[in-house]
Amino acid sequence: MIKSQKVAVIGAGIVGLSHAWSAAKRGNSVTVYERTSKAYGASIRNFGMVWPIGLPHGKLYQTALESRNLWLELQKKAGIWVNTCGSLHLAHEQDEWEVLQEFASLAPKLGYECNLINKSEIIKKSQSINTKNLLGALWSPTELCLDSPNAINIIPIWLEQTYGVKFFFDSTITKVKHPNLTLSNGEIKSFDHIFVCTGHDFQTLFPSVFQSSGIKQCKLQMIKIGPQPKEWHLGPHLAGGLTIRHYKNFQACKSQIKVKERYANNSPKYDDYGIHVMASQNQSGDIITGDSHDYDEPNDPFNNEEIDSLILQELKKMVSLPNNDIKNRWLGIYAKHQDLIQFINNPEQGVTIINSTSGLGMTLSFGLAEAYWRGDIITKNKED
Repeated sequence: MIKSQKVAVIGAGIVGLSHAWSAAKRGNSVTVYERTSKAYGASIRNFGMVWPIGLPHGKLYQTALESRNLWLELQKKAGIWVNTCGSLHLAHEQDEWEVLQEFASLAPKLGYECNLINKSEIIKKSQSINTKNLLGALWSPTELCLDSPNAINIIPIWLEQTYGVKFFFDSTITKVKHPNLTLSNGEIKSFDHIFVCTGHDFQTLFPSVFQSSGIKQCKLQMIKIGPQPKEWHLGPHLAGGLTIRHYKNFQACKSQIKVKERYANNSPKYDDYGIHVMASQNQSGDIITGDSHDYDEPNDPFNNEEIDSLILQELKKMVSLPNNDIKNRWLGIYAKHQDLIQFINNPEQGVTIINSTSGLGMTLSFGLAEAYWRGDIITKNKED
């Protein structure tokens, strides 16, 4: 894109903020509009994980690492809390251990930085790990922990102070017709380029585009436990067998099918509810865990207690917490596409819709935005 354009970004979630940053650092004049007083969507309803290890090898993994570096840059420049905690995939079953061993053997060739560790090494990294039936773990140093709500609140302030990005909160855009956008109060503003980054809102702007896009809404359930004692630390992000069966990086392993089949045969409700269980610890000492995936009734506002029970049951298999009191439960809604890591569409000249459709917005958005502004458009969730 040509420098010094007037750029509008609609949506102050992580995708909108990423493109505002990428545009502003290239000398553009950027204005961001957000319909609420601050972002309340998927960007704050997540684990707070930057999760490169979960990406398939190649361009997407490298994009996740670029995002990781940009989060670390924000830590230094904007004062955002970031914990370079890494991650542990724990194996409590023989088939899980086979997958981790296979992945570790493939990792150097595929470009992943990770290695297997034994029980004593696991305990050194996370002293409260449940060691019953524990066979070993895959250690990866690349994962980061964020306090997502805090980060999403700080980034606009930093962008405004550093690059002069203008933010208008409580400002709903009701119509886009390049070069103009129309606010709910009837005011009209003109821009050279308009980016529509509205998350799971498919109804307000360009609904016909979203209707034919193949994108669905996904509802998930999450839980916050805590706070934990100040002297107690979870250590790395934790994941177990459900995650080993879930993420695309492990599709490189022929042994993954055994894990999938065991859960399908012995614990089908985990598949029925789309559950895989992970755990992270934020700067307040709280433990964030989840989650489930519901594509059929995403607008149903009710939590399913059975899902929470299954999540907590799996969490206890991985770790023993000093405090198990539940502090918050919430529903998240995000956009999901079967084949796309992000949805990009140009409904008219000068207007670009960009939507994260993978559930990996915190992990990928900074890197994907940089790729876009470099002219390297990434959409597929696997290597072509």
